[in-house]
Amino acid sequence: MSPVAQENATQGLPPVGEMTSRDYYADSYAHFGIHEEMLKDSVRTLSYRNAIMQNPHLFKGKTVLDVGCGTGILSMFASKAGAKLVIGIDMSNILDQAEKIVRANGFTQDQIVLLKGKLEDVELPVKQVDIIISEWMGYFLLYESMLDTVLLARDKYLTPDGLLFPDKATIFLAAIEDQDYKEEKINFWDDVYGFDYSCIKEIALKEPLVDCVELKSVVTHPCAIRHIDIKTVTKEELAFKVPFQLKATRNDYIHAFLGWFDISFSCCHKPINFSTGPHAKYTHWKQTVFYTPDTLTVSENDVIQGQLSCAPNSRNNRDLDIEFEYEVVGSEATKGKMVYKM
Repeated sequence: MSPVAQENATQGLPPVGEMTSRDYYADSYAHFGIHEEMLKDSVRTLSYRNAIMQNPHLFKGKTVLDVGCGTGILSMFASKAGAKLVIGIDMSNILDQAEKIVRANGFTQDQIVLLKGKLEDVELPVKQVDIIISEWMGYFLLYESMLDTVLLARDKYLTPDGLLFPDKATIFLAAIEDQDYKEEKINFWDDVYGFDYSCIKEIALKEPLVDCVELKSVVTHPCAIRHIDIKTVTKEELAFKVPFQLKATRNDYIHAFLGWFDISFSCCHKPINFSTGPHAKYTHWKQTVFYTPDTLTVSENDVIQGQLSCAPNSRNNRDLDIEFEYEVVGSEATKGKMVYKM
């Protein structure tokens, strides 16, 4: 079951096929449970709070747009930091609760205005904004991401010298040893109580796993595969094909590639950063595991090189199509190719 389907089943929502992708996305974020998980993610929430509230000189007297405002937490941070007006927009029904939360905490309509709907369809009460804040990131940075909406807001409303919070992101890749879990999740389908279920194994391999991976499982140095400057990136550049090289740190076996991302608020007086990698404190984004069909054997200093392509799915642009092409250069030369669906 995909992360989308798992979340649907947990919250009692209809199967994805019975809703449009946009309806699903909006409805899934209407449930308080997903907001509880995000708010309790202290790395996420405190990074935003510190970036905003430790920089009142950037917010004082400014007009701020909060894209995908959810329960309104970032809007309230911005208002407390001195913003003249904060406009929060969200297409989910959670906005009904956000309205109650914002008013219960003493913010008036003159301070925080909340609007329900798609950014493309809603008319803002201002022509331009000085700052855009948004927690737009998804798994592997871009899965179910709102970045395209943030870019639309940037191009339509942000002043030429305006600021984005956050303003930079980097995707990283490494390779991991994960035999036990791969046996449990993937190879399980080879023999199910004496029956051949290998057709499901093929499906399971194509679906990345979102989970927390221990640092000791990482077999290679990390490789930064994609830097995104949110101030300048275009929607078309969110589809990309990039080379990578991963150098093995020890003799071991590789069962999967591992992806994560770092985020930066570089426009702050003192830049604030956080990572979702296996070396860092837990976040609700965890890491993304891409199991390889075959086990790769590497010796210390061997290099796994290849290319990764990532693009929005043609039927649902919040989903991703990801493809790896790779080869081990060293003592155990191996080549491989795998297509994944997120």
